[in-house]
Amino acid sequence: MDLAAIRAFIAQEFPQTNVVIEAVGEQTCRVRQPIDTSHLRPGGTVSGPTQMFVADVAIYIAILHKLGPVALAVTTQLSINFLNKPAAHTDLVGECKLLKLGKRLVVGEVYIYSAGSSEPVAHAVGTYSIPPEAVQ
Repeated sequence: MDLAAIRAFIAQEFPQTNVVIEAVGEQTCRVRQPIDTSHLRPGGTVSGPTQMFVADVAIYIAILHKLGPVALAVTTQLSINFLNKPAAHTDLVGECKLLKLGKRLVVGEVYIYSAGSSEPVAHAVGTYSIPPEAVQ
């Protein structure tokens, strides 16, 4: 799927999300999560669940780009290391690279940044299960 097709697919299948899909490449993608007060936790930082969402959706977008519209691909594992405090009220940017694209499992890693910063705020690794009918 190209960028326009992925954006249309996400808008149709996940209308509740406001994530911005900025770019897709060969087994890579970049997404941006606009941050508002609903994403903050006490202490003036972006919540862990918001950061995990960025990681999860970035891997999913990279899979869509590579395999096409597999709506039923599901996360089977996601681990995250929180490295630095994200800036409050600053978008999060997730940069994903797929590490392994197997017949049934896909593994990807995501570095998450506060927009405008070169220091990652988190690093995540996740595995997705691909439904049998999507396997080519």
